[in-house]
Amino acid sequence: MTGNGKRGSAVIDERSWYLANELLAFLIEIAALGLLCWWGFTASGSAAANVLLGLGAPAVAAVLWWLFAAPRAPLRPPLPGVLIVKALVLGGGALALYGIGHPVGALVMAVVTIVNITVAEVFRRPAPGGAQPVPKVARPGG
Repeated sequence: MTGNGKRGSAVIDERSWYLANELLAFLIEIAALGLLCWWGFTASGSAAANVLLGLGAPAVAAVLWWLFAAPRAPLRPPLPGVLIVKALVLGGGALALYGIGHPVGALVMAVVTIVNITVAEVFRRPAPGGAQPVPKVARPGG
């Protein structure tokens, strides 16, 4: 902060980083579903199995996410449970990318996912000294 109580230009606005990270999280989630679909449609020699996997794998992942990991999940477990579901769904997307023959892309997706989840959880925790975490929804004009 500068002497007049305003943030200097060198200080990072945490809300902007938080919102950017949340947008990245959404894109990773959509990518994971798409990759599970792509993997499923190419996983087998049988057309019926490909359709079942291509539609079933992302559907199962979406239901798991909705039930346990979404912000308004009806069965939201404590943090370790949420992280397990995120690892299954998002890690499944990275594994699907590996399975369709893109190991470097899978590694990049896994690393970006881990960093994204770590940053998101750090932003959601109260800061030392009792300060409030960055809000999940930006306030208009704020």
